[in-house]
Amino acid sequence: MALGKYNPEAVEEKWQRKWQESGCFEVEAEPGKPKYYVLEMFPYPSGKIHMGHVRNYSIGDVVARFKSMQGFNVLHPMGWDAFGLPAENAAIKHDTHPAKWTYANIDDMRTQLKRLGYSYDWRREIATCRPEYYKWEQQFFLKFLEKGLVYRKKSPVNWCPGCATVLANEQVEDGLCWRCDSEVEQKDMEQWFLRITDYADELLRDLDTLGEGWPERVRTMQRNWIGKSYGAELTFQVKGMDKTITVFTTRPDTLHGATFMSIAAEHPMVEELIAGLDNADEIREFATRIRNMDRIKRGADDLEKEGMFTGRSCVNPVTGEEMPIYIANFVLMGYGTGAVMAVPAHDQRDFEFSAKYDLRRKVVINPPELAAKGEVLKVEDMTEAYTDPGILVASGQFDGMENEPAKKAIVEHLDKSGLGRMTVNYRLRDWNISRQRYWGAPIPVIYCDDCGAVPVPEDQLPVTLPEDAQVRESGSPLPDMESFVNVACPKCGKPARRETDTLDTFFESSWYFCRYCDPRNEEQALDSTKLDYWMPVDQYIGGIEHAILHLLYARFFTKALRDEGFVNNDEPFANLLTQGMVLKDGGKMSKSKGNVVDPNAMIAEYGADATRLFILFAAPPIKELEWSDQGIEGAFRFLNRLWRLAENLEGKLAPADPCAFTAPKSDAAKKLRFKEHDTIRRVTRDIRNEFQFNTAIAAVMELVNEMYGVKDQLADSEPEALSSAMATALTLLSPVAPHICEELWETLGHTQALATRPWPEYDESALVKDEVTLVVQVNGKVRGKFQAPNNAPKDEVEKIALGQENVAKHLEGKTVRKVIVIPNKLVNIVVG
Repeated sequence: MALGKYNPEAVEEKWQRKWQESGCFEVEAEPGKPKYYVLEMFPYPSGKIHMGHVRNYSIGDVVARFKSMQGFNVLHPMGWDAFGLPAENAAIKHDTHPAKWTYANIDDMRTQLKRLGYSYDWRREIATCRPEYYKWEQQFFLKFLEKGLVYRKKSPVNWCPGCATVLANEQVEDGLCWRCDSEVEQKDMEQWFLRITDYADELLRDLDTLGEGWPERVRTMQRNWIGKSYGAELTFQVKGMDKTITVFTTRPDTLHGATFMSIAAEHPMVEELIAGLDNADEIREFATRIRNMDRIKRGADDLEKEGMFTGRSCVNPVTGEEMPIYIANFVLMGYGTGAVMAVPAHDQRDFEFSAKYDLRRKVVINPPELAAKGEVLKVEDMTEAYTDPGILVASGQFDGMENEPAKKAIVEHLDKSGLGRMTVNYRLRDWNISRQRYWGAPIPVIYCDDCGAVPVPEDQLPVTLPEDAQVRESGSPLPDMESFVNVACPKCGKPARRETDTLDTFFESSWYFCRYCDPRNEEQALDSTKLDYWMPVDQYIGGIEHAILHLLYARFFTKALRDEGFVNNDEPFANLLTQGMVLKDGGKMSKSKGNVVDPNAMIAEYGADATRLFILFAAPPIKELEWSDQGIEGAFRFLNRLWRLAENLEGKLAPADPCAFTAPKSDAAKKLRFKEHDTIRRVTRDIRNEFQFNTAIAAVMELVNEMYGVKDQLADSEPEALSSAMATALTLLSPVAPHICEELWETLGHTQALATRPWPEYDESALVKDEVTLVVQVNGKVRGKFQAPNNAPKDEVEKIALGQENVAKHLEGKTVRKVIVIPNKLVNIVVG
């Protein structure tokens, strides 16, 4: 039957149906077979896929198909990050229920993803909002609670008035809620926390074990977020009060130069310090404004420094001098103790603060070059803080010491009097997992007046989220649902109340990759045998925006589950690829900018294969991709060109495997065979080493062009050369554009699906050319090129080079001093 006109929709629907009916991508653990687990970060079910999704999942699909053809047992699952505020807010907006909204969106997005032909094992599909999924994370919560890894405390938290819920520090961006852009406030509340700080050292150390598998940029971001620093805790007596303030400093060597103290607006002693002052209300107003600022912005070097005097002073423990205490906008409770000894001569932030408020500076670290001349740095000569190493001055018994050894000596001196000790500090704070919204996994705790906070017994899990709740714009409906709240205490049987906070949705996404290994297990969360086979994820793919939030939490969760005996690996993701965004007209696609490209429209017009081909060809995965209408039209034209080539050769070629042709007779056949094997070499290298799909696709395009150039010559004389090359082109392109390749593969006469065929291997001997091109230089300047037999003798190459017409012209009237021959590459003629 003739191929006829290329109809992407018909071809794609045919092969998607065949793959589904045959279970082509369904896998099970096979201990004797090497595995490869490839995973793209699962989506929130918004109802529509966007081009960012298409890029992410197309990258993963190429990797999955490539590894499968290389002989690996490939796990490639898909699911839905289905709980959270976006669904709740959207449901409110559309006057529907979050569950109805979410499940309908899942159905729509599943259909869209299947239309793109991704090689998912759909039997493993999960949705985090289903009780059979979150039952197990409730079990994890109870295990962590029993161990002490989960705890409850009252503390200042980030409160989003728009979403009416608490946010983790990582969910506040520039002082605004990461979801609704409301200005975030600070509020004291009882909350549940996970002790992620217990794993700070391991999280930091194991970044080094990830090596080149993770982008250095991501590892650096996590290192900075964990923020480990070595220093000392020093105690300062508050003058006129029976109180002390402890500071953390990495520079105890500058203690003699501390002339004031800066404390965070959130510091618990603020109220005590300002009590009774005439301007106490003004100070409170200032502190409130600073508390509600974005934490990252407050820590930025370019922040304009602001402060207010508390009316109190403290005493420098080594000089006995009084130091005024200021509330400063650049000091955070989240780092150290929330109090900083200010050394304006040797810290740039303190230098700028002292300039603004006319506070004293004192030099205690002298530059070595001045010390060598017997001079001392003068305060009046300073235009910025001196922060480099040096020699201590004005530091009592420590004068003359180099500042590094002085750090230890000063702390040891203070330790004897109980005023200081060496310590380690982290920027990382414990993970707040309480959310005051409805659409989330219920926290399995019951509050009893007699027994306190009581864990829900495991045999009563899951605590099911009541799906008959009526959501509302402000806050959660759960506290008002007596049928949900009022329960008997599991300990004493008396009336008690259920916890109405739900878990942060990052709790779900921190272990979903483990559940994919055995998603239908109703007896246990994780089967250790299957987990040992599949984990860790060999290749994880997602956006750089998840570098801290999701990836850090997932790493922590894996280690916590390991310590509870659920998993045996230390890290969840062996390799990480962070793909660039898809842009249109130079900016990120968004409805407000009117530059959104609808994947469904592209698929309807050009087909899934052309859409996949363009988005993989337009740029390397890690780079941003600029959408181009001309680009996708070019991708469609290429697929039509491939189709027409097969149509032209239909009936003339017998089915053949890649590289089946081994005995070329004509020069055209030799050239095509060389191109075929060279293409395999290039495509294999580009996909395997750097996921350079764009150059891999370009190589296949070159092979197709080569076939067009010789098809008329070889179709009758050496059709085996074309059969072999066509089989290779289709096989190499199939991970990118699988439907059209399957169709043309079948047209060639093959009965076995291309997706199940092995990846071709090139023959080194096929890459040896009979002739090579050499460049001729005269005194280093290129004067010609010529063909010569491969590995020709030096004297023969020299003779051909000297006989080139343009070369001879540049030798006229000159003496040849030397001829340098680099075999198969270059001839350099030196003349004088």
